[in-house]
Amino acid sequence: MILDRFRLDGRVAIVTGAGKGIGRGIALGFAEAGADIVCGARTQADIEATAEAVRERGARALAVPCDVLETESLENLVSSTLDAFGRIDVLVNNAGGTGPRAALETSERYFEMALRFNVTQAFLLSKLVVPKMLETAGGGSIVNISSRASDMVQTAFAAYGAGKAALNQMTRNVAAEWAPKVRVNAISVGGVDTDALTVVMQNEAARQLFEAGTPMGRPGSVEDVACAALYLASDASGWVTGGVFQVDGGAEAPAIRVPVEPL
Repeated sequence: MILDRFRLDGRVAIVTGAGKGIGRGIALGFAEAGADIVCGARTQADIEATAEAVRERGARALAVPCDVLETESLENLVSSTLDAFGRIDVLVNNAGGTGPRAALETSERYFEMALRFNVTQAFLLSKLVVPKMLETAGGGSIVNISSRASDMVQTAFAAYGAGKAALNQMTRNVAAEWAPKVRVNAISVGGVDTDALTVVMQNEAARQLFEAGTPMGRPGSVEDVACAALYLASDASGWVTGGVFQVDGGAEAPAIRVPVEPL
């Protein structure tokens, strides 16, 4: 059955930023597909809630407090996964994000933090995970959560856009090095109805502008992204690596812009 190729039975997946939003949606979607889930994020209460929801779906779960900006925390996430489940099959580098800031107001420290949060930590965690995937499962799949800010021109997103663009290229480069045993792909996400989009969705004028600028006429849901992540994590995409897949409602330009002061 072709649907069997979308199953993750017997596999263990690490999901960063799993406490809320897209990360939580992916964790729950993978659990429904049969995977055991390791939930990583900074807030204990959030990841415990996600882990409990995973268990309600019949899968095993582990909540590991993790600050992805700290290398020791990434190392602990990997070792805790191996101690609990003995293998790693899938990694979802979902944690990331940087708020809008005008370029001339973006400090050196803020720009470098954006790079570390959106690409460096994903590279470091992937580098830690890949040898363990090979040792325990013979291979695996990595899914990086990127953003259309990586390739759309947007005011106030110089730092964030640079970080996600770097994530896309890192995805392509390591995919070529690690194939065929470890596949690496990215999802370039548009505007998804999570906490990050609340300021738009709760303002009627902004919401209408956003929807008018999105061909599909609505924001994405976390399930929209989770479905794409499941495809890339599972054997359904067994001949796919180094791809950056757009899940964005068909947008080819920013649906809404953050204004900045002109020079």
